[in-house]
Amino acid sequence: MSLSASLRFDHELLAVEREHRVHCMLELVAPAAPEQAKRPDLHIALVLDRSGSMSGPKLETAKACAGYLARKIKPTDELSIVTYDGEVQLAFPRQQVGTAGAALEQVIAGIGPGGSTNLSGGWLKGIEQLRDVPGGSGSKTVLLLTDGLANQGITDPEALVKMARSASDEDGVRTTTIGFGSDFDEILLTRMAEAGVGNGYYAENPDEAAGIFAQEFEGLASVIAQNLSVEIRPTDDVQLLGVLNQFPAVQVEGGIQVQLGDAYAQERRRIVFELHIPNVAALGVKTVADVIVRYVSVEATIEAHDLRLPVTVNMVSADEAGAAGPDADVVDEVTIMMSAHAKEEAREAADRGDFDTARDKLRSAAGELRRIAPDSARAQELLEEANRSEEHASTMDATTYGLTERKRMRYESWQAQRGRRQPPRGK
Repeated sequence: MSLSASLRFDHELLAVEREHRVHCMLELVAPAAPEQAKRPDLHIALVLDRSGSMSGPKLETAKACAGYLARKIKPTDELSIVTYDGEVQLAFPRQQVGTAGAALEQVIAGIGPGGSTNLSGGWLKGIEQLRDVPGGSGSKTVLLLTDGLANQGITDPEALVKMARSASDEDGVRTTTIGFGSDFDEILLTRMAEAGVGNGYYAENPDEAAGIFAQEFEGLASVIAQNLSVEIRPTDDVQLLGVLNQFPAVQVEGGIQVQLGDAYAQERRRIVFELHIPNVAALGVKTVADVIVRYVSVEATIEAHDLRLPVTVNMVSADEAGAAGPDADVVDEVTIMMSAHAKEEAREAADRGDFDTARDKLRSAAGELRRIAPDSARAQELLEEANRSEEHASTMDATTYGLTERKRMRYESWQAQRGRRQPPRGK
């Protein structure tokens, strides 16, 4: 089975002899997962921060997550466990869990708190454990759990982000990050996850971490495609103004390639991009771009796929274009993306102490969400997002805006811009 793909514009009919800025939404839908016994093996390096600040409930939760992983993965899956504080320890070298048994439980139980935080050393040891796994033998993922700042080893954020991108591009190892509490660097962790084509999560308290970990594992266990990317190639007279989602992107011949990472069973991915279409004199269908979806299916056989879609608009008279309404589903997605951008801009303004600007951006985004909600099939989702924006706006002053609020805004914005929609639980 293969991914299905469709393209829609916010306005399908465009008036001739006028310039247009239009949004196009690419929707990708993944098929159902193969039977559990037939899925490709997982290769996971679990990297646990055991610095002094993790002592207590956070470290016990991290250990419980490790135990959950050991119980859930199948016997032929491979697991390694790395712990770090000021020093890095390979607590459990990579091996199939079916042969580990009580030894793995003993390793997890014996993890205790330490000192400072050599995040780079722990994470790089996890990469090292997976680098020599042969390509095509299943997914390779580092799960990094931390509550602190990188204060030993490599501490330069740009260097860490660059290494995450290299591990993904050159070694096929993705990086997923889970931040605990209020003291970690959320910008660094989301950027590492983005560059490493993984996921990023925020656990405000230990209770949330367990659910997040289960969600991530369910995704890993249902991967049906890897190296999913989308190339957008506008025609010579059309300009690509940007992609509203937040994904790694590289220049390719004739356009850009947006790198989406893995695709999970039955999920829907939406990518929204904006085009400038110049004045067109002729009536009829006009091709304005090409979209190429590339991925590797990882079911019974591993196979590379290239799906090519022409992006076309219908040029009509001004009266006909004016009588046609917008595509509400595309408008909803654009508004959600713009709300996410507004939230990130508000966070940046609040970090500068400009709380008036931050408050205005959040309230404006909430107002737009509420304006389109009555006519939307996603009204509840839009209203919930509006409520969150208004709640954030109420914290925009020097006495109430702090580390926790900053992280909430960052992760809400980042997750929304990923365009990932999970299927209902139980499917």
